[in-house]
Amino acid sequence: MSSISLRISSSVAATARSESDHRLRLLSSSSPTVATSPALHFCGLRTEALKLGANSNRWKVVAAAVAPQNGSASDEFDYNLVIIGAGVGGHGAALHAVEKGWKTAIIEGDVVGGTCVNRGCVPCKALLAVSGRMRDLQDEHHMKAFGLQVAAAGYDRQGVADHANNLASKIRSNLTNSLKGLGVDILEGVGTILGPQKVKYGKVGSSGNVITAKDIIIATGSVPFIPKGVEVDGKTVITSDQALKLEFVPNWIAIVGSGYIGLEFSDVYTALGSEPSHQADHSIIVQVTFVEALDQLMPGFDPEIGKLAQRVLINPRKIDYYTGVFASKIAPAKDGKPVMIDLIDAKTKEPKDTLEVDAALIATGRAPFTKGLGLENIRVETQRGFVPVDEHMQVIDADGKLVPHLYCIGDANGKMMLAHAASAQGISVVEQISGKDNVLNHLSIPAACFTHPEISMVGLTEPQAREKAEKEGFEVSVAKTSFKANTKALAENEGEGLAKLIYRPDNGEILGVHIFGLHAADLIHEASNAIALGTRIQDIKFAVHAHPTLSEVGRTGSMKSSPILHWYIRPPIQTDTSIFSGSMFHFQLEAAYRLLCALTSFFISRFFPLSDAGSVVKFFFFVVMEKPGKQKHLVDQLKMSVKAKMIMVDELLDEFGRIRGVGGVVIELFGVCS
Repeated sequence: MSSISLRISSSVAATARSESDHRLRLLSSSSPTVATSPALHFCGLRTEALKLGANSNRWKVVAAAVAPQNGSASDEFDYNLVIIGAGVGGHGAALHAVEKGWKTAIIEGDVVGGTCVNRGCVPCKALLAVSGRMRDLQDEHHMKAFGLQVAAAGYDRQGVADHANNLASKIRSNLTNSLKGLGVDILEGVGTILGPQKVKYGKVGSSGNVITAKDIIIATGSVPFIPKGVEVDGKTVITSDQALKLEFVPNWIAIVGSGYIGLEFSDVYTALGSEPSHQADHSIIVQVTFVEALDQLMPGFDPEIGKLAQRVLINPRKIDYYTGVFASKIAPAKDGKPVMIDLIDAKTKEPKDTLEVDAALIATGRAPFTKGLGLENIRVETQRGFVPVDEHMQVIDADGKLVPHLYCIGDANGKMMLAHAASAQGISVVEQISGKDNVLNHLSIPAACFTHPEISMVGLTEPQAREKAEKEGFEVSVAKTSFKANTKALAENEGEGLAKLIYRPDNGEILGVHIFGLHAADLIHEASNAIALGTRIQDIKFAVHAHPTLSEVGRTGSMKSSPILHWYIRPPIQTDTSIFSGSMFHFQLEAAYRLLCALTSFFISRFFPLSDAGSVVKFFFFVVMEKPGKQKHLVDQLKMSVKAKMIMVDELLDEFGRIRGVGGVVIELFGVCS
């Protein structure tokens, strides 16, 4: 693997020193020239921009094909950096360290790739890719809308399982080869910290090998959390580790926990149904039962997004659920008996019910894997298993003091248990060690649930934002956009979705973004980058997106008057009802006004076309009580702006004609984006 290093400096800067035999120096005055080299390999791209003189008119461009290789440590240490754990976090840190020219080693007691690659994100996405296609093929109405006719869809369970396993093997091989190719020493065995800057590795119980390092990073990840009273046999009572092998698809499965893991597996099981029965042309539909300890499903999501997701992902499918209950005891199937699950009230602990199911998936989260690290040798005490760290991921000992040259990233520190968060933390630590103060903004790290449709989020939920606002004394505003107003989503027949943007109206700071809909996991990154870079909502309005694309959902959400569903938050126009103030009729009028708003919104979303001739046309209609003259003026404006929709507008007016006695009905057009 090699990288292209680009350095730009003014003509008065000193000539950059040679970094490899392949370096190309290109000097230009008014007309720069460009040269290429057959030795360049575009396996990776890194850029570095240096500060330029204010009056620089001449540029020196230096392009180099540099293959980063493991550096050499000082005589005092065996390595500059040793990483315990070769998961996604450890891998990211190792690659960044090699770019710095550091001699780096990574210790792994299992296989390269960790949980994400071998027993988590990667194989799970392979199963979800299959479930997504199965859903499309099984949805006769969806296919018919495209003019497609599809015969009954089926699948080969072992073929699906092989797809997941093969993907994991391929990614694991890629990560291993990338480490070896860069000269990172992969040391096999369990890593144990013996003391400051000293690590032992090898098989458990053996004397092992002792190495020294200037800095050490703990990146040991996590394992499935098993609550008390749950007996896992790996066959009928399983964790995500076994579920990803897809050794069988049960007829009825209870999923304990309704977070990311539980939701994704419910998507897989309900899409695959059951293994085709050996009986002719007969297959059994899978029944899924969620068991959730909290009072609502999907407790980690923004409540509004969670309710919408439940309406789409839970209610129409063969899924039922218990909330506010614990699974106090789960016994595997034995001697012809099914899996037995005892449920108790989460608050009173009184017995609630007993479930008899074919299988149970324990999806109650993950626990840090930090046992056996030798933390006691450096006086570090874990907190619920997590290694305590500061904002720079530096480990804190039992006295509250920082442990020199020791860091912990990823699931083991508990700050944010996501693979890409671990990688970001690892890169941040390497920057910190190299002398560059680097504090990772965890609120800018996105998360996604790969159901169909997907759910994604970054930053604060609305309740969290309002709690923060109350403490710090600022206002919170929310803008929303329906996928039904997005041309690309409608072209895909996937109009079910919502983008929600939470921000401060006083300074435009983006506090959080939540998306439910087609490719939500891909769409969230613009918001993530905006939060990371401190981009304000006022600036996002001017960003240009290709049309028609799903990315326009995010831009529309940043425009206060655009979202169709925004009418109930703050009506952008005021109704003059002062003549009725103080009377009972005033309240009746206000109620009628709100009702008309709701009815109009319903008619528009159901009957009124929201796109025309390749343009995205967004309307914001309000029904208000106004004088007939003003009404006619506004309706004429509406008809002039949307000539092709005149008949529909007239029909809308006729629908409300019987309640026009109090001054008439006004429909005001708030924005047309052509």
